[in-house]
Amino acid sequence: MTEKRRGRPCKPRSLSVSPELDAFLDMLMAERGAALNTRQAYERDLMDVSRWLAQRGMTLEAAGTEDLRAYLAHLAHADAAPAPRTVARRLSALRQFYRFLVSEGRRTDDPASALDSPKQGRPLPKVLSEAEVLALIDTARSRGGPEGTRLVALLEILYATGLRVSELVGLPLSAILRDGRGLIVRGKGGKERMVPLSDPARDAISTYLPLRKDFLVPERETLQAKFLFPSRTSDSGHLTRQRFAQILKDLTVAAGIDPDKVSPHVLRHAFATHLLDHGADLRSVQKMLGHADIATTQIYTHVVSDRLRRVVAEHHPLARRKAGG
Repeated sequence: MTEKRRGRPCKPRSLSVSPELDAFLDMLMAERGAALNTRQAYERDLMDVSRWLAQRGMTLEAAGTEDLRAYLAHLAHADAAPAPRTVARRLSALRQFYRFLVSEGRRTDDPASALDSPKQGRPLPKVLSEAEVLALIDTARSRGGPEGTRLVALLEILYATGLRVSELVGLPLSAILRDGRGLIVRGKGGKERMVPLSDPARDAISTYLPLRKDFLVPERETLQAKFLFPSRTSDSGHLTRQRFAQILKDLTVAAGIDPDKVSPHVLRHAFATHLLDHGADLRSVQKMLGHADIATTQIYTHVVSDRLRRVVAEHHPLARRKAGG
């Protein structure tokens, strides 16, 4: 029968869950308002530690710092080692559990207080290949009509400039320089920057502008008039981020590309990475992306380095000879 504790439903208590752990999990729900899913996640993490300790004749409640260090070392060297984020979450659960035991007077020391957090590193951005980006643009162009022409313009601008999606969809008509060679973009903190447009992006804008009127409606024209990409329905008067992301997902499927790989922000990553691939300097890429700190831009150098290492490993004759013995 399912128990009810403190007015919240919970699953039947497992025989392997100790009273101390059960009390900690109840506290999460009663005092911190944790959801049942959160309770179950903490239970899974702490029971994993408990089972490993039990195999070595130790209980979770009595474990010392060295026991916990040995467990973390076991995770790091396991054949299917969990991701650093998973280890960090598990360590957080341990720290909270032992703090609870100390606060309740069930232990006088906290064995998790001396443990170091694992280095999580910074996840590398997803990147599309140049061929995949071109496939997206070609697929959009094949649609024709106002919708397809607008989509080509959106993609060409995004790939030519690396704009944030909010900057892209909210571009005013006045952002286009008089000579058409660039855009004045207002980014985070209201800071303006000039970004150049590629020839394909300029051509796409020129082709789209005569069709822009198809996205205007008389009763909303005052709201829509200033935007490069007006919307017939949005409260803002311009195409929304959410709508553009939805259109892009549909396009990705039509282009035969894994939709999990593609988002507006991934195209921003592609812009930066492909520029660096072709020899652009990091400072110029930083300015075009609108990064306040060049350290943010440097993440793309890791993507390029990883790609170059794979190219060498796969195509360099010495690397192939070594791999083949």
